[in-house]
Formats: sequence, structure tokens, C-alpha cells
Amino acid sequence: MHEYSLVEALIGRVEAEARRRQALAVHGLSIRVGELAGVDPELLRTAYETFRAGTVCERAELRLTTRAAAWVCPSCDAPIERGAPLRCPACEVPARLVEGSDALILDAIDLEVP
Repeated sequence: MHEYSLVEALIGRVEAEARRRQALAVHGLSIRVGELAGVDPELLRTAYETFRAGTVCERAELRLTTRAAAWVCPSCDAPIERGAPLRCPACEVPARLVEGSDALILDAIDLEVP
């Protein structure tokens, strides 16, 4: 499960940021997961709950938001329906992904700083 390695990297990143800012505590994390990221949100939550013990994230709440993939025509901005070919029916132009990418994004770290 690559969710465990993602959580390991996430906690490492949060620990580095907390050290850099001389944080007294980490209270929460906000993460955005795109539909195309290949990440199972529930496995990510489970991995976080498993591995946060004994880390700076031990008491930090994980706020996880998932984003569905959305495509539009880059020429006319017409939305492409879910399940439809990724090409504009009017312009015949390949669609452009505008939401729900293949990214896992750390949006915010709630830190208590002196």
C-alpha cells in the first residue's frame, strides 16, 4: 500500500515545517486528494492513524478533502460529461483537466507557534 509511504513522507514534511517555525504543537492538517491521484482516502486515513503516534502529528486532526475529476474544452470552456470521451463534442479539441488531478496536496498545517 503506497498510502503508508505517502503518510511517512507527509509526517516528515510536517515535522520539518514545525521545526523550521519552532512550533510548540501541530493541531491539524488539511489535505486535498485528486480523484486521479491513485490514493484510497480511507487507506490514507488508516495509515495516518497508525503512524502518527510518537510524532509531531500525534494529536493533529487530519482533514481530508477529495476532488472529483472534471474536464472542460480549452477552446470553448464547455464541460465534458463524466464518462464521455475526453474530447469536446462541438470543437473536437482534446479536453483539459481542471479539477481532481493526480495530486495529493498539503493545503494547510495548523501550528501553535511561540
